[in-house]
Amino acid sequence: MNPYVLTTLLFSLGLGTTLTFASSHWLLAWMGLEINTLAILPLMAQHHHPRAVEATTKYFLTQATAAATILFASTTNAWIMGEWDINNLAHPLASTMIIIALALKIGLAPMHFWMPEVLQGLDLLTGLILSTWQKLAPFALIIQVAPTTDPTLITSLGLLSTLIGGWGGLNQTQLRKILAFSSIAHMGWMIIILQYTPHLTLIALGTYIFMTSAAFLTLKLASATKINTLTMAWSKNPVLATTAALALLSLGGLPPLTGFMPKWLILQELTKQDIPLTATVMALAALLSLYFYLRLCYAMTLTISPSTTNNITPWRTQTTQTTLPLAASTVIALGLLPITPTIMALTT
Repeated sequence: MNPYVLTTLLFSLGLGTTLTFASSHWLLAWMGLEINTLAILPLMAQHHHPRAVEATTKYFLTQATAAATILFASTTNAWIMGEWDINNLAHPLASTMIIIALALKIGLAPMHFWMPEVLQGLDLLTGLILSTWQKLAPFALIIQVAPTTDPTLITSLGLLSTLIGGWGGLNQTQLRKILAFSSIAHMGWMIIILQYTPHLTLIALGTYIFMTSAAFLTLKLASATKINTLTMAWSKNPVLATTAALALLSLGGLPPLTGFMPKWLILQELTKQDIPLTATVMALAALLSLYFYLRLCYAMTLTISPSTTNNITPWRTQTTQTTLPLAASTVIALGLLPITPTIMALTT
């Protein structure tokens, strides 16, 4: 892709998210979401592969539906209540519709069906943008709308997302689909705690972005898209395979890695709010996700490449890819747990 076009598209991505962050009016927030969507579509279809075009079309239709629902709900609220301000979404029908539309935008269950299919058709770098940056603007709106929304709806979305995100990834062999179901499960953890302590949602979102970035950038460096490909990782680059396995375990929430922090704090807060049954179901759903992360770690570190004939080790070709973002995100994904009190103090 032409560097000028790429720069324009990335600038538009940033502009759309910033516009949504800065707006207090529903029309401006909607415009930011639309700029965001339109900017990422050429990036998704840049390889001109039928699978990429199909994924782009699915993504466009899904996001357009969600944006139209947001516009309809905000107009309904303005018609009935005479108010366009995001923080004054007083009508229950409008707030429910907007939460459902935003859930469709970020891929919360049961509006999650588009996400694995879309992510599977993209290259890993665009998939990383879709899994991280594209979540920010809708989440900014969800955080503002959540106080006026029925708590049962938010809890149901969170529980269903963690369960479906865990179950859906169990039988997958494609790494991008596994990471899509991982994203659905993590979105459930973030949304369920939103009504009680929004700063925990921000902590969970921040740690998820760094851990997912480490996973995507590792797979890009190893040129891996299937579990079978991971079996070659140890023979090619043992250090990369080790850090990748630890990053995946961090995504699963194992101590002493960073991924344990948001799960631990969220479960603690849920029990403080006197809903231990919900906390128990969430903890059990985390075990489902942990299983498919362990599958990836097993394939990456404890197996050799399946082969029926004796063959030589593949060439360890030098890569020209930048590894600084991978190194930074991996360090953050592995080592932030000891400074949990500092992070809590900064966010409260």
